[in-house]
Amino acid sequence: MIEQASKTPESSSLTSATAAPLPPEAQSLYREVLQAMNEHGVPYAVAGAFALQKYTGICRITKDLDLFMKPEDVPAALKYLGEHDFRCETLDPVWLSKAHRGEYFVDLISGMSNAAIIVDDSWMARAQTATVAGVESKIIAAEDLVASKLFVTRRERFDGGDIAHIIYRTRGTLDWNRILALAGEHWEIVLWSLLLFRYVYPAHSDYIPAVVWRELLSRYTQLVQQPDRNAPFRGSLVDENIFAIDMKDWGLEDIQSQYRNRQLKKQAAGVSTASNDRRASEQCGP
Repeated sequence: MIEQASKTPESSSLTSATAAPLPPEAQSLYREVLQAMNEHGVPYAVAGAFALQKYTGICRITKDLDLFMKPEDVPAALKYLGEHDFRCETLDPVWLSKAHRGEYFVDLISGMSNAAIIVDDSWMARAQTATVAGVESKIIAAEDLVASKLFVTRRERFDGGDIAHIIYRTRGTLDWNRILALAGEHWEIVLWSLLLFRYVYPAHSDYIPAVVWRELLSRYTQLVQQPDRNAPFRGSLVDENIFAIDMKDWGLEDIQSQYRNRQLKKQAAGVSTASNDRRASEQCGP
């Protein structure tokens, strides 16, 4: 991404196939953030517009830098950014914290808002080396970028187009075993994305291996032919607002709350364990 500019774009999200200038204020802030993470050894993977450009060539100028990291690493990242005069806040302990300065900000993302997918060590291990805002950094793997967009299916934002663009521009090189492993029991959302890709790019269905098509369509056919009458309603995992009436008026369960509560308990247990380990270390002494 070109790293000089004369002014900030009027829109906070401009998309083009032509590389656009990175505003100086954004470049300076992003560089400071990435250097702080590198200096303090906080594992991260740059996602968002930088990753989309790397894998598709699409340039999207925004006013934020997306950093994916494990939930247990977010507190340290916020601490170090606070020391650099950023205003830090946790908007949702399940997945999102922010660090602000001026009109630009950093999103620290530890998973999906519905808690169906959580960032772990494997995301960091698979991150690729890249230069972002002049800093040698780590950028999210293409497969993990796809997974991070699977549940962005809301009325106000839908990332299915981004997934289609990633598949198209990577031209058959994606590791679908990785994507399906991250999706787990939610593989139907992957199939949904593939069907959209096939519809948009009918000449390039071979960018998804034939074995993946056969496996997912076979699974889907079995589910349709033999429906499980006890299967839970999953609308809230897609969008709890679009499907609010199902839960509020029709009595269907809110499975997203179950996912989120389970993740919050895991995070609380992790904090408790870390605190106990620190106390034990302090008591043992050098």
